Amino acid sequence: MKRISQYKKLFSVEESINLKDLKKTYRNLVKEWHPDKFQDGDPKQEEAEFKSVEIIDGYHFLVSIAPETKAANLEEYTETITNSSIVDFQHKGLLLEITFLDGSTYEYFGVPKGVFIKFLNSDKQMRFARRSIFNSYTYRKSKKELQEA
Repeated sequence: MKRISQYKKLFSVEESINLKDLKKTYRNLVKEWHPDKFQDGDPKQEEAEFKSVEIIDGYHFLVSIAPETKAANLEEYTETITNSSIVDFQHKGLLLEITFLDGSTYEYFGVPKGVFIKFLNSDKQMRFARRSIFNSYTYRKSKKELQEA
């Protein structure tokens, strides 16, 4: 949740993410903070390099959790959480990362430790996740499917 708030603040996003407005803000921020804009030896050049990486990461992150992106990928997500099993998971802070049998990995933001412990101790983890995690928390697809050799 901290990461979401940080990037929303960077891009001045109040509520819902609008891709058109996000792209416009992204372009303006990149113009303002592009490292090539500063001369070698300029103290702001190093700050600009850091800031430009943060802007690019933030843009891609916010695009991945935008309602339009979720709507476009809803069919694939529904297929995964309905027909695939959980292969692996890890919880760090408020982030729960779940890898499915089909090779896709999704991150769920804001999952408290109490919910994770219930998930961990559940004898039917997939059932618990369908009821309490999959559509209850902000999520995004985090990794591409692993390709078999």
